[in-house]
Amino acid sequence: MEWAPASVVRWLFDLEHGASDRLISRWIFLRALGLIYFSAFFSLVFQISGLLGPQGILPANDYLEAVGRSVGHLARLWFAPTLLWFSSSSHMLLGLCWMGMFASLLLVLNIWPRAMLVICFACFLSFVSAAQDFSGYQSDGMLLEAGFISLFFAPPGIFPGWGRVRPPIRASLFLLQWEWFRIYFESGIAKIASGDPQWRNLTAMDEYYQNGPLPTWIGWYVQHLPHWFHASSAYATLALELGLVWMLFLPRRWRILCFFIVTPWEIGVILTANYTFLNYLVLALGFLLLDDRFLVPFVLRRWKAGLSQRDSSPPEKTRTWEETSGLQLRAVKLSLVSVMLCWIFYSTTVQLIWMLSPRLPLPTAPVSALEPFRIANQYGLFAVMTRGRYEIEFQGSQDRQNWVAYPFRYKPQDPSKPPGIYAPYQPRFDWNLWFASLGSWREYPIVPNTEVRLLENDADELALFAGNPFPRQPPTQVRAVLWQYWFTTMAEKRQTGMWWHRQLVGLYAPTLQREADGRISVTEWPTVSPRQ
Repeated sequence: MEWAPASVVRWLFDLEHGASDRLISRWIFLRALGLIYFSAFFSLVFQISGLLGPQGILPANDYLEAVGRSVGHLARLWFAPTLLWFSSSSHMLLGLCWMGMFASLLLVLNIWPRAMLVICFACFLSFVSAAQDFSGYQSDGMLLEAGFISLFFAPPGIFPGWGRVRPPIRASLFLLQWEWFRIYFESGIAKIASGDPQWRNLTAMDEYYQNGPLPTWIGWYVQHLPHWFHASSAYATLALELGLVWMLFLPRRWRILCFFIVTPWEIGVILTANYTFLNYLVLALGFLLLDDRFLVPFVLRRWKAGLSQRDSSPPEKTRTWEETSGLQLRAVKLSLVSVMLCWIFYSTTVQLIWMLSPRLPLPTAPVSALEPFRIANQYGLFAVMTRGRYEIEFQGSQDRQNWVAYPFRYKPQDPSKPPGIYAPYQPRFDWNLWFASLGSWREYPIVPNTEVRLLENDADELALFAGNPFPRQPPTQVRAVLWQYWFTTMAEKRQTGMWWHRQLVGLYAPTLQREADGRISVTEWPTVSPRQ
């Protein structure tokens, strides 16, 4: 093969010179990506009105109006790329979710995958760009990055089958593998760079299963394993993230071995903690370590024929049309694909380099330009481990003396209730309250905003809870208190049946009261810090 510059470009970025040995892993990954997109939109259907609706906790219309006033009419589209500029009503918000769910199901069925990926990406980006505190998660960036790169990875056509005549663009395959690598490696760098003594002393996992955002009942049991197990887990985490993932760049047999190490690891994380769709996405990306030679024995016999047969649209006809009327268009297309994928690679690589050498002077404009779209991200999971579990609880009162708690759907509250397994479903309200419990209510306006909505018995807001203790009329006062939680011991659970025990810390946010004229007033201010 002649490695002239033009040949290299075609080999990297042209479909006809794609990775023909990755048809099965591509098929598996795109089906998994469709299911992950579906889980993201499905969870939003039940929450988005209460989170971002006109009467929600953080209304999208208020945020977008503020953006428009700050950056101008045209710049706002780049600063917040969202379809909600047309309308941010509850109907529009729900419409985005249903459209995304429909497109993700068609992606799972392998019907017009590229078009479905465009719809899924546009709908999810529209939510993320307007969701403010409810979208500040690394998992959202991971999904948008993988979803965008998959536009170049997926086969063209309405019914592409295996896409044999249009194998994956090699550069897109590498960028998805590169994302998988960076999720691990950058998280390892972040742990070392943070200086957290818990990683240095291998104590980071001692209370990990208890203190994460949404624990599981399996994590409860794992928490009670001896210290040597937790120390080994901390060491294995650092070894995997900083060392083992480099096997991606080694020959085939090492990549396969790496797959069989990281896959059980991710399954273990999924069972012991609810990190939404994050670990499912990393798990799916791991299948791109495998090639068709390894996977073909697992394919059903009746499906194997499609791997050796041509698709329904003969490539000769496509080439004839291109040769007669589309050579220039094809060249433009190839140029655009090359520029876009190189741009993503540069932006992600520079951010990785900055983690290692922050003062290295490299052009920042390409990185900043992609930032609003979340398609070239920097990752760093669990850089500092949380010590202590705090939970915010909303309480209402009719007589200002007897307080009744609003029951949550997902996060720990009732000490007798076992923590569940919800992932990939993402309860963003419950999730955000965990972050808020580690800071001040002034940093997290979702808490006082929720209090205001509860004083009104807002239906969309109440849908975020498991029930309404004031069904007839709203409470006259609402407050948010802070509890500290611990897992019970094995002996305590056998004796009492309790999974948790808890201790009241104090008032977390101002107590709000609805006056007779409808005004909202503050009757009590918090006097304790979450860490006191």
